[in-house]
Amino acid sequence: MHWKLCLCRWSMFSSVLAVSLLFVGTPVQGGEAAEAIRQAKSLSRAFREAAESTTPSVVTLIAKSKPQFGRNRDELRELLKDPRFRRLFPDGVLPDEIPNEGDDSELPDIPGLTTQVGSGVIVDSGGIILTNNHLVADADEVVIRFPDGSEAKATEIKTDPLSDLAIVRVEIDGKLRAAKLGDSSRMNVGDWVIAIGSPFELETTVSAGIISGMGRGIAKIERGKLLQTDAAINPGNSGGPLVNLDGQVVGINTAIASSSGGYQGIGFVIPSNRAKWVMKELLTHGSVRRAFLGIRIDELGPVTAEKLHLPARSGVYVVDVMNDGPARDAGMRVNDVIVEFAGERVRGPRDLQDVVEQKPIDSKQPVKVMRNGKPITMTVTLTALK
Repeated sequence: MHWKLCLCRWSMFSSVLAVSLLFVGTPVQGGEAAEAIRQAKSLSRAFREAAESTTPSVVTLIAKSKPQFGRNRDELRELLKDPRFRRLFPDGVLPDEIPNEGDDSELPDIPGLTTQVGSGVIVDSGGIILTNNHLVADADEVVIRFPDGSEAKATEIKTDPLSDLAIVRVEIDGKLRAAKLGDSSRMNVGDWVIAIGSPFELETTVSAGIISGMGRGIAKIERGKLLQTDAAINPGNSGGPLVNLDGQVVGINTAIASSSGGYQGIGFVIPSNRAKWVMKELLTHGSVRRAFLGIRIDELGPVTAEKLHLPARSGVYVVDVMNDGPARDAGMRVNDVIVEFAGERVRGPRDLQDVVEQKPIDSKQPVKVMRNGKPITMTVTLTALK
């Protein structure tokens, strides 16, 4: 079976979890049955209260982009042959054909827009919405639809492609209801969560599940470790929140692993702690400033680990050290294995990237490496990634 990663947006071109009790053996009766029902109702109430506290802060984003095919005769001609495209314009505003010759400036403009629908969460009552970069980055216009059905156009969009996060600003009279941002570092595998968004344009849909994995990495998101959940995430959930049972946002839904393009039990979520940092950078500096060491790194695989007399995946293997970079200035060498940075244990490249890039620019940080079987501690002065 071939799996593919799908960024969970819903293109116009193109369950709440049922909690059951299973009793094995002798049927449970009397007080035990009543207690089981009480516990089930308590869990149901927790889901309901978490959803009720957060859904007023979840919005639908409608991102509209001009067609990419421009004014090329052949592309326009092929497009007009496609019945799926023509059905988007039932009023007959499209020409029947494109002439083979003539002045290109007289070619008709395509009157429609490529539209995709996703989700977002209000994080500031003044009109700041957190969502995904892949949903809004190329949009010419973004419309925000609020839970009460009202709409407003985005007045400002700032994006961070490396983390797939973006902030959208709207200007409206009055204050919006902002969601509570929680501490994603306190989440563990097995914790209950709910995902909220607009899958397949079904606004304010809530699905439930658990955190099913931690520290995941996928190719489409270059920076940051992700949470994995089995809460149903589908196209259109992009940018919507993942919420704990306290009603706090612990992540931003971003992608699914699927062989069909729809929900198959594996969804990926950007942790709220990373989202907070990215949002602060975007609001303060207009872009995300990342600290770096100036090294090329790799997994410490079994073969390399054996040569270095270290356990596999016990650190980050230094493949190259850049000239005039912070790492070289600190004394780092090729074949060093970084096992600790700023007091935090690191076992793989994403661990190291995650902790390094969020440290303050120009700050001094301790680094512990293994060299020739011996631990060495050095101090590195971080500079900004350019």
